[in-house]
Amino acid sequence: MKILVMGLPGSGKSTLAKPFAELIGGVWINADNIRTKYNDWNFDLDGRIKQAYRMRHIADGVELAGKIAVVDFVCPTEETRLIFSADYTIWMDTIQKSRFENTNLLFETPLHVDYHVKAWFNDTHAQLVNIIKNYIEYNK
Repeated sequence: MKILVMGLPGSGKSTLAKPFAELIGGVWINADNIRTKYNDWNFDLDGRIKQAYRMRHIADGVELAGKIAVVDFVCPTEETRLIFSADYTIWMDTIQKSRFENTNLLFETPLHVDYHVKAWFNDTHAQLVNIIKNYIEYNK
């Protein structure tokens, strides 16, 4: 299973995704860590598309190993979201603008999300556990 935690930079993606992955026994995959590993800091649309394919490839490997991939990255357009192909999408909609104007201009409101975090609260990851468990049970 691939869970996408998406939203603008600074919206709380990593703050939610890392402890959430730990709570459900998943594998946390962070886009900044992946970009560091590949030394690839291209944030134009082509770079975002390349990153979506890369993140999908890594998450698919985690899924093939029988684990749940909890992936946090901006995933700013419908095209990048389709490329990533999440089973479950969480939108961290906690800020109106990030500190990166190019990302603000590129970011598209998602057409479909499974869970929408509209405001930050300290136990977001705990709130999501039952939702994900229900989703997994439903899809068995």
